[in-house]
Amino acid sequence: MRLDKYLKVSRLIKRRTVANEACDAGRVLVNGKAAKASVAVKPGDEIEIEFGSRTVKVEVLSVQETVKKESAAEMYRYI
Repeated sequence: MRLDKYLKVSRLIKRRTVANEACDAGRVLVNGKAAKASVAVKPGDEIEIEFGSRTVKVEVLSVQETVKKESAAEMYRYI
């Protein structure tokens, strides 16, 4: 699954366009490397997102095309 879609489906970022812009600006790292929106995400990957002065680091646990709001948090684990 594409990185921008994963960020939206998992609800780490609310909109796919915002996720796309964050990737283009270099504020999203996958496994320690700056990632474009088209990078494929798989279970076990570590994603680091910079939100202004705050940084969120998560590990991908599962990749699903669609998910309900209640179970979106089960797709990742905070590190």
